[in-house]
Amino acid sequence: MANSMPVVQPISARIADRVSAQTMAIPWYIWCCLTSVVSAVVGSEWDISWHKSIGRDSFWTPAHILIQLSGVLAGIACGYLILWTTFNKRSPLRDVSVSMWGFRAPLGAFLCAWGGVAMVTSAPFDNWWHNSYGLDVKILSPPHVLLALGMTGIRFGTVVMILAEMNRAQGLYRAKLERVLFVAVAFLMGMTVGIMQEHTNRVFMHGATFYAVIMFTAPIVIAMMAWVSDNRWAATIMTAILTVVNLALVWILPLFPAQPKLGPVYQHVTHLVPPDFPLLLIVPAVVFDLLRQRTLTWGRSRQATTLGAAFLASFIAVQWPFAHFLMSPASRNAIFATTNYPYAVPPMSPWVRNVFVPTEASVGEFWVRMAIALAAAVVMTRIGIAWGEWMRRIRR
Repeated sequence: MANSMPVVQPISARIADRVSAQTMAIPWYIWCCLTSVVSAVVGSEWDISWHKSIGRDSFWTPAHILIQLSGVLAGIACGYLILWTTFNKRSPLRDVSVSMWGFRAPLGAFLCAWGGVAMVTSAPFDNWWHNSYGLDVKILSPPHVLLALGMTGIRFGTVVMILAEMNRAQGLYRAKLERVLFVAVAFLMGMTVGIMQEHTNRVFMHGATFYAVIMFTAPIVIAMMAWVSDNRWAATIMTAILTVVNLALVWILPLFPAQPKLGPVYQHVTHLVPPDFPLLLIVPAVVFDLLRQRTLTWGRSRQATTLGAAFLASFIAVQWPFAHFLMSPASRNAIFATTNYPYAVPPMSPWVRNVFVPTEASVGEFWVRMAIALAAAVVMTRIGIAWGEWMRRIRR
């Protein structure tokens, strides 16, 4: 009978656990990489707003400097970490490092260092591209793709670095690292979804292509976060952080004055144009967490099918009517910011006229692409589950 009684941790042990968590500081290189990520997030959104409001008047804009600061910070910090771990035989990281090209360091450090080099390399490439070909017609120009890959490398490397430390930790120190992980994964998801922003404007929200794009990008990160964390509301917390950051950008950027310096100018712009109101991904994230708690004993494929389908269905259920609202006069205020158009958008644009643009030529094509969206939601959820299970085993 005594053997069946639960073992309660003594008060002295719990106090010692709290003291240990308070005294164990999160390593400096994690804070450096997270600072690099934040610098890139703020700089890139500021830069996009700058292009929408002012135009590309100079390479040396504050936004560009902030973006490149991200690459420099990650490159120098992780470069130093690699050299220190490689040549310092007494480094405590040597036993939890990987070897690459004769160097030793945590895996995340190599990823962040590569991302920093890619970001810094993209700067002169982008400047040459603009001088040779003029302004970008598309967001995904070759130098921008290189920049995006570099930023993704730093964000993913930061996540790997935090996870390696977290998977070796216990108790309250692990919980402290997990809170930092929520922030890092939120920014990784923001990069994953944000890179497809040309296809996620509100004018496309009544087309199946919009939902397919989101299903190819969001569920994989949602599932990874849910499986890598011990928190039963991990996906919800991470998505809430991303939503709050996006809302802050929507509401803060218009507070700063700006006016176009390039032509043609079709819209009267007096302040920085903010990003669009964030997608309502928080709702399917809540649904995902609720269902995951009720399907823990299921097989992974069955689980992925249920969670992926529920993610798509709940997202359509909230985003489709919300798109109607964004097109209505009720959304034209400082909260939803649906009247903030880039200066170069023509007045007869569907965006300005608040009309939906069909992305499928027929009803049949619409349902075919919705089926693709469903398949993508299921497959990407299954990949995200496998990814999360693999990430839980990272120790180096």
